Amino acid sequence: MGQYIDGIRGPITVHDPAVPYKADDAMTITLSDWYHDQAPDLLNYFLSAANEKEHKGAEPIPKSALMQDTQNAKFNVAPNKTYLLRIVNMGVFAGQYFSVDGHQMTVVEIDGVYVEPQKTDQIYLTVAQRCSVLISTKSDASKNFAISAAMDTEMFDSVPPGLDPNVYGFLVYDAKKSLPKPAPITTFAPLDEMTIVPKDHMALLSKVDHQIVMTMDFFNDGGINRATVNNVTYIGQKVPPLYTALTTGSSATNPAVYGVNSNAFVLKPNEVVEIVVNNHDTGNHPWHLHGHNFQVVARSAANVGDYPGAAATANAASSPVRRDTVTINTGGWAVLRFKADNPGVWLFHCHIEWHVEAGLSATIIESPTSLQGSLNVPSDHLKSCKDQGIKTSGNAAGNTKDFLDLRGAITTNPKNNWGALTNPPSTRTKARSIGRSFIA
Repeated sequence: MGQYIDGIRGPITVHDPAVPYKADDAMTITLSDWYHDQAPDLLNYFLSAANEKEHKGAEPIPKSALMQDTQNAKFNVAPNKTYLLRIVNMGVFAGQYFSVDGHQMTVVEIDGVYVEPQKTDQIYLTVAQRCSVLISTKSDASKNFAISAAMDTEMFDSVPPGLDPNVYGFLVYDAKKSLPKPAPITTFAPLDEMTIVPKDHMALLSKVDHQIVMTMDFFNDGGINRATVNNVTYIGQKVPPLYTALTTGSSATNPAVYGVNSNAFVLKPNEVVEIVVNNHDTGNHPWHLHGHNFQVVARSAANVGDYPGAAATANAASSPVRRDTVTINTGGWAVLRFKADNPGVWLFHCHIEWHVEAGLSATIIESPTSLQGSLNVPSDHLKSCKDQGIKTSGNAAGNTKDFLDLRGAITTNPKNNWGALTNPPSTRTKARSIGRSFIA
C-alpha cells in the first residue's frame, strides 16, 4: 500500500570485509522524489474512475526531488582523500541523473555487484537502483563544490509550471567558506550501463533451460487504470504465495495453486532461466527481481516492437552487466538471465510504486519443494497474519484439502475508498500509463 512513499524506507549497508577497492572514507547519498500528500489518498485517487476520466489514469507527479531526504545537504570532506559514495535512488517514480561538480566519478559497484572500474562524469539511477563510485578530493580546501541531481522529466508528459526537477547537495571542504551557486543539470549523458563489466567476469549464461516471456501493458479496466503481465493483473490472495509454497507439498510445483492473479512462474532447482520482457506501454519501466542479480543479456532501444528471437542476443557480451533492476524502454524489450540457485518466493515487478499498486508484478516460485525442507517461518510472522485474518496454509483460496480447487481465490480488485470495483477482463480497453501525470 505504498508505505515507503511516506517514509518507511532507508538505506542499509552490508559491509564486505574484502572489498576490491580502497577508500579513506565512505558516505551514503540517497535520492528520492517528494509528494506533499500521503500515499493512501494518492493511491485512492490514482486507482479511481475519476483519475481515469480526468487524467487518463496517470500517475501523480512529485512536487520536488530530495537528496538525503532534504535539500542542500552537506557532506564534509578533506583534501587528498578517496571517498566512496554509495548512491541510492529510493524514490517512487522518477529516475535521477547524478553528478559531482569538479570531480570525476569511478563506478565500482552496481546493485551489489562489483564491477571493473569505469570513469564517468554522470550516472543515471532509476528507482531501486544503487551505484557506488569513488571520487578523489582536491589537494587543497580553497573552495566547496555542488552535488547535483535531476529527476528524469521524460517520465512525465509535461513539466508542470513551477516544478523544479533539480536537487543539490555540497561537498564541503571548508565550512567557513561560502557554498557555490549550483547550476541545474542540462546535459544528460550518463554512463551506459550496458558497457559495465562485472569484476568477477562471470561468463554469459549461454544455455537456457527455461524461458519465460512476459508482456506488460496497461488497460482501462472498467474505469480504472490497471497494469497487466500477460494480460493478468497481480492481486494479493487469501494465502500469500510463500505460505502456499510451504504448505502444498508436491503440488507447490504447479503454478495453478497460487491463483491466476498471483502471476506465478515455477522454477526448477539450478536451471538457467531467461526472462524476456516486452514493454507495450508508452513509458520506460524499471523492472526489479528479488533474490537474484540477473545478466542483462540484451536490451532494445525504444519503439522497436517485441523481442524478435534468439538472433537478437547473438552479439551479447561475453560477461554481461549484472544487476537486479533494469529499465525497459517504451515499446521495446529486454532479455535477462540468471541461475535458479536461491530457493524462495521472489517478486519480479516494476519498481514504480504506482505501478506495483496497479498490479504490474509477477511471482517467481523457485524450487518450492526444496524451500519446504529449509525454511521455518518465525511464529511472530504467523501471528501477524492471524491478527490480520490472513490465512497461512493451503492454496491461494485457503483450501488445504484439494489444492486445485481454487474456488474463492481472489480474482477482482477490492474496492477502494472511492468505491471503484474492477470489472471482468472483457470490459477492458486500452489506456495510457506514464505520460499524463497529475500534480500531487
